[in-house]
Amino acid sequence: MAFKGWEAEALEFFEGLEAENTKVYWERNKATYEKVVRAPMEALVEELSPKTGGRIFRPYRDVRFSKDKSPYKTNIAAMVDDGYVQLNAHGLGAGAGMWEMAPDQIERYRQAVDRNPSGRKLERIVTDIRDEEILVSGHGELKTVPRGYQKDHPRAELLRFKGLTAWRDWTPGPWLGTAKAKDRLVEFFAATRPLRRWLDTNVGRSELPEQRR
Repeated sequence: MAFKGWEAEALEFFEGLEAENTKVYWERNKATYEKVVRAPMEALVEELSPKTGGRIFRPYRDVRFSKDKSPYKTNIAAMVDDGYVQLNAHGLGAGAGMWEMAPDQIERYRQAVDRNPSGRKLERIVTDIRDEEILVSGHGELKTVPRGYQKDHPRAELLRFKGLTAWRDWTPGPWLGTAKAKDRLVEFFAATRPLRRWLDTNVGRSELPEQRR
């Protein structure tokens, strides 16, 4: 099935779930979820993820260590080849980059930011992405530059990040119910591709055992 966007009923489903996050609501509206929420996401992921097949996240929350015991997520989200996509009652969102880096990744990231060739390149990339009205920010931002780097470093903002991501939200409109929704995502991922390439080249995957991350 080709991706044709999400009907308004998909947003209405999440509006209802936000107001009544219960198993009763879920079971009563599960058929709607499958038809107007999940099915379009499956079609979208298939088209955006020809390399890996993508992955749609489960709708259930892990409440074991949370004070909030609401059983269901109020969005549908997926990983695609170029990043992350989500839909909720407030519209469509997309992200790319590295949200939370492991200690060895942070070390490599900071070294690359500090070095002039790679650091200046990242600075230009971030500026270009922000010029496209895309938010670029970092996870767990420090108040000051990390120890070992000059306090007035020209790339102090980037050094304070423990992750680096690009994000964009789109408020709902008629376009969301058409294939144009995919076009916006494709444009976003094209604009953020230089950031992903920089991170892949200079940071890469963590080499630490899972328990040390």
